[in-house]
Amino acid sequence: MSIISVNTRNQFQGRVVGINRSPVVSEIEVETAAGIINAVVTTSSIERLGLRVGDEAVALFKATEVLIARLGGPGNG
Repeated sequence: MSIISVNTRNQFQGRVVGINRSPVVSEIEVETAAGIINAVVTTSSIERLGLRVGDEAVALFKATEVLIARLGGPGNG
């Protein structure tokens, strides 16, 4: 997977180690070489990406937001 216009200083690749779901927003935990990164994202985003515990992912930082993207597998066109 390639990501366009992303600086390597604001991304951490890792593996999803936890997802705490609720109806509207959910917490996702990504274990990286720098430690575990937690993010609160919409539950629909987790479902749309098909994220599951054990998936490879990348945490992207934009200002005060953290974006999570699934690496490989379904949902990445």
